[in-house]
Formats: sequence, C-alpha cells, structure tokens
Amino acid sequence: MADRANCWGDDALYDYEAIEASLTALLRLKAPIVGMKRFRTLSEMEATPDLRRPSGGRRFATDQIVAQSRWLGRTIGITMDDLVGAQCGAVVGLAPRDEAFLGGRSMAGVWFKTKADAARHQKGMSCASYGDYEALAVSPVAGARLGNPDICLIYATPGQMILLINGLQWSGYKKLSFSCVGESACADSWGRALGSGEPSVSIPCYAERRFGGVADDELLIALPPSFLPKIVDGLTALKANGLFYPIPSLSIVTSPESVLKKTYE
Repeated sequence: MADRANCWGDDALYDYEAIEASLTALLRLKAPIVGMKRFRTLSEMEATPDLRRPSGGRRFATDQIVAQSRWLGRTIGITMDDLVGAQCGAVVGLAPRDEAFLGGRSMAGVWFKTKADAARHQKGMSCASYGDYEALAVSPVAGARLGNPDICLIYATPGQMILLINGLQWSGYKKLSFSCVGESACADSWGRALGSGEPSVSIPCYAERRFGGVADDELLIALPPSFLPKIVDGLTALKANGLFYPIPSLSIVTSPESVLKKTYE
C-alpha cells in the first residue's frame, strides 16, 4: 500500500470519491480526476495496489500514461526507462535538465526558428526537481490507490475552469498567475505544480492533444489535493448565490439590469 503522505507531507484523510462526485455534479466534468505521485524508489511504487507497468519494451510519452489513467481507469507506474525521452522525464523530475536538454537541439527548426529560440524555451520550462525520485505513478483519485497524490489533474472546458477557479478564490482570496511555455505545456501544469505546490493552469499543447487524448476544448489544472475541499466548498457557495455551471447565457440584445440587480443587490 502506498504511503498516504505526499511530497508536501500531507497525510490527511480525504474522501476522494465524495470530492469527485461533488465536482462532477457542480461542474459536469467529463472524465475522472487523475492523481500523480512520485516515489523515491521503484520498490515503494511497486507496493501500489493494482499497479500496471509498461511491458514489451514499449516506451510512452508521459501524457499517454496520464491519458490511460484518465480514460481507461488504470493505475500505471513508470520510471525514466519507460518514457520516450528527456522532454517527458524532466518535467516530472525523472530526468535532469542537463546541457543537452537545455540546448533544445531537437526543438530547433521544428517548434522554434533558431537554436537560441529553442534554448530559451527549454530554460523557460517549469520542471520538478531532479534526483529525489526514481519512479512515478498515476491513478484515478477516487480509487485512493496512491494515498494522497502529489498533484491532482483536472481537465475542464474554459467555462468549467473559470468557475473552478472562482470556487478556489471564494475564501482566502489570492490572485492566480499562470504561464504558457508553448509546446511542452505540461511544464505549465504538472511541472509548475510539482515544483511550487500551487494551482497551475495550462493550455495543453499539441503533443498532449496528439498523444494524450486531450480534447480541443479542454484546459488543465494541476494542484495538490489539499485544494480540492476548498474548491467544493467555494463552488457550493457560489451555486447558492445563483452562480453555477453550465453558465446560462443571456441574450446579447437583452439588458442585464434585472439579472445584475438580483445578483448584487
């Protein structure tokens, strides 16, 4: 059984099944919430219940591993040997941001005009620290197989996402800032959240949509599980105020005065 505590030392007991049910009802999410957790050793990860490992020498992109958990309900564990390259491994801390990675040679002429452009991109990527963890597993959070994951991944449409953020900001308001590195946008979500412990929204990139099953209308937020109850509480309060999903659209030629009066007065 995986240790309940995550990389933030959070060993609280969360009812993930109830949390997911609440968020699905409040936001009409299309797919389960996925947890991601790193392990210091391979043997620690292999203690995870119902764990699957890539087999037959096949290597994957990290976004494919996440997608298999999200869409197929699998609990999957990997090491760097299971990934197609450092571009995937470095974001989650399984590969170093070494000279070859930072040089960005493979990206030059593909996503960026010059080697200098590619190098600036690589240096701008938010990545988890390297050297502390040997393995990583992903699993639907409702199954609680990972204990408390390091981060939870929620995919949502723009309308769902802004209300999710509104729920997060309901109490203890804090302005949120996000980044956009372009291609390799998992650095803006997984990498940034693993490094900072803060909610991190991204516009999933070409690779996440090509290989990772991310729909054309989806955004992604990655955040530690400690934020989930706060989001549920905030969304519930907003709904009581008549602010809910799906957002009802008022005619563009109708005055909003009556709606505004009802909401704000």
